[in-house]
Amino acid sequence: MATSKLKVTLKGSLAGQLRNIQASARGLGLKRVRDSRVVDDTPENRGMIHTARHLLEVEQA
Repeated sequence: MATSKLKVTLKGSLAGQLRNIQASARGLGLKRVRDSRVVDDTPENRGMIHTARHLLEVEQA
């Protein structure tokens, strides 16, 4: 079974954000503004995306 992929892009700065939001963005592999990663569409990744949703742009990859 092939899992679908999501392209996640960090659109805002992590400076000044709560630690759990920073940890979620870093857990997705995002380090700086305009940084993008392709991640598996899993419940774990969806939860991290939901936590930092105001800083992220998500699209199907």
